[in-house]
Amino acid sequence: MLALRLARGSHPLVQLRRLSVAAAAAGTGFLLLSTVGHAAGHPSAAEESLVRLLWCAAPLAATAQFAVSTARTDPAARLQRGMAAAGLGPLRLTLLATASTALTCLLGVLLALLAFLRLRGDLGGPGGAASLGIDSDLLGAGHPVPLGGALLLLATVPLTAAIATAVALRPRDENGSRERATRLRTAPPSGLPWGIALAAAGLAVEAYAGGGRHATGGLLPLPGRLIGSPPAVLAGWALSAFGLVLAGPGLVHLCGRLLCAGRPGALRLLSGRVLQEESHRLGRPLGVLCAVASAAFAAVKVYEASPTRPFGPLTAVGAAVVLACVTASALTAALESRTARAHTTAALRRLGASASVLHRAAALRGVALVVVLAPLTWTVAEMATLPLVH
Repeated sequence: MLALRLARGSHPLVQLRRLSVAAAAAGTGFLLLSTVGHAAGHPSAAEESLVRLLWCAAPLAATAQFAVSTARTDPAARLQRGMAAAGLGPLRLTLLATASTALTCLLGVLLALLAFLRLRGDLGGPGGAASLGIDSDLLGAGHPVPLGGALLLLATVPLTAAIATAVALRPRDENGSRERATRLRTAPPSGLPWGIALAAAGLAVEAYAGGGRHATGGLLPLPGRLIGSPPAVLAGWALSAFGLVLAGPGLVHLCGRLLCAGRPGALRLLSGRVLQEESHRLGRPLGVLCAVASAAFAAVKVYEASPTRPFGPLTAVGAAVVLACVTASALTAALESRTARAHTTAALRRLGASASVLHRAAALRGVALVVVLAPLTWTVAEMATLPLVH
């Protein structure tokens, strides 16, 4: 009840972020329900239905990450003066954020259930799947869907998001948290060598698959279609993507070091120091964004090169959910970083720094990140598409 009252009185921007989480949960829930519908309509194709279910892991993970990033910036989850006296200590605030996340995702999956039943025609009247370009056969129209199994599968979305929020926002020892944050700020290159090693190994696997593609067959199953693709390409891309995520904080810290190299002026020094200070907060979301961007770039090239259309509407729904979630998570991390620097920004303004200087410093940080991360993303995507389009 307290979570609902706080949600009603929140700022419109906070409400918008919560509605975005609900929309992401709705998209993921719809994909999960489509696997149930496919299994009900094609009982002999159990393996294909299982593959569709496994592909839902990506939007589910992206939704959970977005829910966690939203919960981190939620004002209701912050320990404020007077809350402890009212009985809202760190533990209760964590439980409150967990309940709020679960309720938001529950709203989304309920909307997904209504949309799924409406498109199948189970709520009376003709189904609307054809008007959206979705084959009703993919949803198992005309075949009964086990409601208990569908609800159980839908429950994984709010449950996963709630568990991820509880783990991410769990109360920590103040001294230990400060030491850990200091260690991450001062030594983020610790994950950089491992990340680069994994990315290099993935690129090597992709290059090998590209050189020996005549000897590698196999199918890469996607929701709604099957496209020919060497399994080694998927394994190589997964290694490279995981390497980008692992190396994210180190790469952001490296961008800051490059800006501060030589004899920097005030603008470069300010931009570089901020990137080094916030590398632990910005690195992982940016690494995930780069990994997903490389996959999207590769998928577009495969789509353009294929004589048929290998991706169906459900694939588009899954891709949209993942891209929207990781982009929103990166933007939310940037907002969290800006909030954490509020006192520093206020001090700079008191010392005479103009708003234009702060804006130019922010633009310079963005340019530095694009210059370093964009070529890596393009390389991973290009190597992944070589065996597929040539």
